[in-house]
Amino acid sequence: MTVTHVTDQSTTERPGLIDARPVRHPWRWVAVAVILVMIAMIISSFLTNDRWDFSLAGQIMIQQPVIDGLLKGTILGTVGSMVIGVVLGIVIAVMRISSNPVLRGVSFVYTWFFRAIPRYVLLVIIGSGIGYLYNTLDIGVPFGQQIASLLGLSSDLTIGSLNVNGITGSIVGGIIGLGLSEAAYMAEIARSGILSVDPGQREAAQALGMSNGKLMRRIVLPQAMRVIVPPTGNETIAMVKDTSLLIAIPVIAELNYQTGAIANRIFKIMPGLVASTAWYLIICSILMVGQFYLERYFGRGFGQQRPKTRRFARPAGAGGA
Repeated sequence: MTVTHVTDQSTTERPGLIDARPVRHPWRWVAVAVILVMIAMIISSFLTNDRWDFSLAGQIMIQQPVIDGLLKGTILGTVGSMVIGVVLGIVIAVMRISSNPVLRGVSFVYTWFFRAIPRYVLLVIIGSGIGYLYNTLDIGVPFGQQIASLLGLSSDLTIGSLNVNGITGSIVGGIIGLGLSEAAYMAEIARSGILSVDPGQREAAQALGMSNGKLMRRIVLPQAMRVIVPPTGNETIAMVKDTSLLIAIPVIAELNYQTGAIANRIFKIMPGLVASTAWYLIICSILMVGQFYLERYFGRGFGQQRPKTRRFARPAGAGGA
């Protein structure tokens, strides 16, 4: 008898290439077409409507009063206001997170008041109201005349006096007003940045014997800058535009006022608006570039991707049958 051995070999067939087709997005192309049509319409309006008068707008941009308004009112006003806002805002933020209830209460009232008052109204109060209430401001001991009369002194205990109208009616008053308002917003920005730092690092620094001031300067603030810089850049850009509110003081050495004055004098309103808009776009674009590099500098080491793990190819034929 012959025995026949039959070997049943099972083969595992691997799937072939998958013919995957991407999902079609027809409405995406419709949106692109609509946007291109709108851009073409805008460009056509710029080129065919003579009322824009870009050549006259360019001439207005380089006029000396406009340049003076740009440097004194817009740029100087922005820098001065932001310096006051950032420095005072950090101080108020530290007061907000302090364990002292008096400091917390004072900082809360400050932020509540200046965040609730519109900047235009605040500038009107500084430019007109304070000058009306106080022509001069005496610096010295409070109730100096009464105390001097009780003690029989000939002096009224006054050290000096300030010309309030001379300060509040100038660019200095505008910078102070915008800076006080900005400090309320910067306080909240700085407070959020400080609270974003891991409390364990504060505890470690305190365990090493660091003082609170040194701890804030060397440990907390350098790390908090990653959170503080982006909104601070936005506030700076917004401050450039808010300098147009200095007319409430009134300050006439300001970009928007000077372009408007020239436009009204020659009865060409639109070129004056184009000139001021162009200058604002230039300044804000430069600030946006600076903000980008600052964010990249202070964001080093955060949010970086892990190095990709190298995967080795699987040998052909490997795998279960």
